[in-house]
Amino acid sequence: MKVIQTKNAPEAIGPYSQAIRTGDFLYTSGQIPLIPGTKELKGNDIESQTEQVLANVKAVLEEAGLTLQNVLKTTVFMKNLGDFPRMNAVYSRIFGDHRPARSTVEVSRLPMDSLVEIEVIATTLK
Repeated sequence: MKVIQTKNAPEAIGPYSQAIRTGDFLYTSGQIPLIPGTKELKGNDIESQTEQVLANVKAVLEEAGLTLQNVLKTTVFMKNLGDFPRMNAVYSRIFGDHRPARSTVEVSRLPMDSLVEIEVIATTLK
């Protein structure tokens, strides 16, 4: 098991790792739309927050030598599922033709009152 840590994504705001790699699999912690190094949320709309979340996910993946194409499964936590179409448009644009399995759930509150949080499971296997 190996802890994955990068300065290109926000530092953990609690007692957890950005990601853990075990064998051929990487499990990320949920990423919120924090701008790395600032501890500030990016924007106050679902589009800009989703873009930042996925940029943070991408940075963690890259630290592990992976890309979004290695993602098997995502879990999306949203404060308001009414924002789903707008979040999904950004998500689709960033993932392109790659379509990992996904669960999306509405929650009552997210860390730092962000609008969206995303965690992923990725693999080195082809």
